[in-house]
Amino acid sequence: MSLEKITELLRKQRLVEGMVHSQSMPRQQLVETMVHRTHLAEIQNLLHRLSSREIGNILEALSPGDARALWQQLPETRENDVLWEVSEPLREHLAGGREPGLAQARINAFEVRDGRLCQVPITCRRDLAAVNPLWIDLLDATPSERQYVGERFGLTLPAPGEATDLEVSSRFIREEHGEIRLHSNFLLDRAGEARSVPVVFILRGGVLFSLRNEELPAFRLQRRRATTQPGQVGDCGGLLVDLYGADVEYSADSLEGIYAAIGQVGRKVLGESLSDEEAASMLATIADEEDLNGRIRSNILDTQRAISFLMRCKVLAEAPLDDARQILRDIESLNNHTAFLFDKINFLMDATIGFININQNRRVSQLTVFGVVFMPINILAGVGGMSEFSMMTSGIPWPLAYGALILSMGLVGWGTYVGLKHVEARKAKKGSARLA
Repeated sequence: MSLEKITELLRKQRLVEGMVHSQSMPRQQLVETMVHRTHLAEIQNLLHRLSSREIGNILEALSPGDARALWQQLPETRENDVLWEVSEPLREHLAGGREPGLAQARINAFEVRDGRLCQVPITCRRDLAAVNPLWIDLLDATPSERQYVGERFGLTLPAPGEATDLEVSSRFIREEHGEIRLHSNFLLDRAGEARSVPVVFILRGGVLFSLRNEELPAFRLQRRRATTQPGQVGDCGGLLVDLYGADVEYSADSLEGIYAAIGQVGRKVLGESLSDEEAASMLATIADEEDLNGRIRSNILDTQRAISFLMRCKVLAEAPLDDARQILRDIESLNNHTAFLFDKINFLMDATIGFININQNRRVSQLTVFGVVFMPINILAGVGGMSEFSMMTSGIPWPLAYGALILSMGLVGWGTYVGLKHVEARKAKKGSARLA
């Protein structure tokens, strides 16, 4: 549909321009300019709604002249993305010798030099063709960029989001030709919002490929260590184990944050008093920390399965194998911590709800006391309003009669209140004696 519309617009533009050129009329230049701008506006609006892949397919289907005319209407900001979608001959026809560029934040290549991991700047396809990497990291790469990198190294690179569609039993695979694929979740705890980010790892031909859509603290930590510490990286298997280890360390740091947050909540909850508003705020904090603790537990369990899979595949050298065993021991320790935090969170949740119940019971008790105090008063007030009372006090001046009634009502209410307080004091004394 888009191809037909683009073709029709280009045909109309050539037809109208030919008719305007062949006729001599006043203001011919003005008419030609208006018609030309109208067609260009329609073409640009249509291109704005199309994706880079759709535009590339349209360019491939057009004749060379129409493809050239359409390319000239493409915004400069989208030219690089569209160049990835067209063939080599058409790319030379449209852009000459220009190569589609690579965003530095999308594809990062790393080589080992003097025992250190060095990042190689990748700005175009020629840079990637000349590198001999140990690690290729693709961050939010487009489908065309993933396809090119896959063709360069002879494999298929999936989108990281596709990992969530796989069953748990299919996230760790060893192919017949020795290729290993792992679909893992890495923790991202940022600005009070925690979530799991899917990451795809592929081990092929001594090269580690990682695909993700977001920057992760574990990757930044590993890059910093590998680039500053000689001998930190040996092979791709060891690099992968170190990435999982960095994720476990990040999870441990997040657990420390939960300890701190829960500690502050505990000091407030176990204080002398807690209002309903404070209790509601504490419940929200506890719920957030419980969700983060659950995500951490799920994340480290996923890492535990990935490390165990690598050990069973027997692709790790001796040093990375020792590191993998240590990571598994750390995960066992973190599992105990998460279990302890779950218990503490449940205790604080029950204590907070208990304070809310105590506040409600206190209000109900106050209402009960007021009801008991005013019950005899209401009876006296009802008696005072009866006609019989007026008959009994017919010989007494009304100010004196009603004054005495009001005074007796106050005395009855005060006596009832004092009696209730005395009963409560005796109950409290008996309870203290039993505890002693």
